[in-house]
Amino acid sequence: MRSIAVFSVKGGVGKSAIAVNLAHASATLSGRRTLLWDLDAQGAATFTMRLGAAGSARKAFADGQLAPLIQPTEFPGLDVLAADRSLRHLEAQLLDEKAKRLKKLLKSLEKDYDRIILDCPPGLTELADQLFRAVDLLVVPLIPTPLSERAFAQLTDHLGREHKNGPAVLPVFSMVDRRKTLHRERVAEHPERAVIPYAAAVEAMASTRLPLLAAKAGTPAARGITSLWTQIERTLGALKT
Repeated sequence: MRSIAVFSVKGGVGKSAIAVNLAHASATLSGRRTLLWDLDAQGAATFTMRLGAAGSARKAFADGQLAPLIQPTEFPGLDVLAADRSLRHLEAQLLDEKAKRLKKLLKSLEKDYDRIILDCPPGLTELADQLFRAVDLLVVPLIPTPLSERAFAQLTDHLGREHKNGPAVLPVFSMVDRRKTLHRERVAEHPERAVIPYAAAVEAMASTRLPLLAAKAGTPAARGITSLWTQIERTLGALKT
């Protein structure tokens, strides 16, 4: 089993949309048994997958009893561990415990899933530090602007200081508008990064409540997700077991 956290220091970068689409790609393109774990109290990923809370996510986190909150989706091989507003209080709980709880919980799921995609709240918090100790790969969405690059630099600096044996890091350009000179220049500077364009098809996910490959498979945004997923699988395959 491999775990992938979609994480950003700052919000508003398309994180939840990418997490939903990667989970769907994992199940449909790769045929992986996949769990989308929504750790963001806003529950955007849960909502997009046409699901709602099945109980207190914070309590399940504390008790280590995740199975009752896991729900199937309409896509074979793809389940969701839903979020709810109780996760607003998760940070205080983690600070009190000071344990590697998230790593233990991921370990408890490894027999049931090949890939776990975590949609994470933004910020360098205790939850983030537990993620950095637990997951195999960080997928980091970046809008191609100086502020987003600055946030990425803060993340890599933190990992270098606090998590020298931490996860692999894979940045991806998100919400790219090629009409903007700055966006084009930043993307050209990093041709190795996958690109998810700013697109009506991505915005429409909040209405259709469907992943791009299910609703708009032929769009540039869907092709960007496919390219990103291919890059993720290649990166995971290169990691030591």
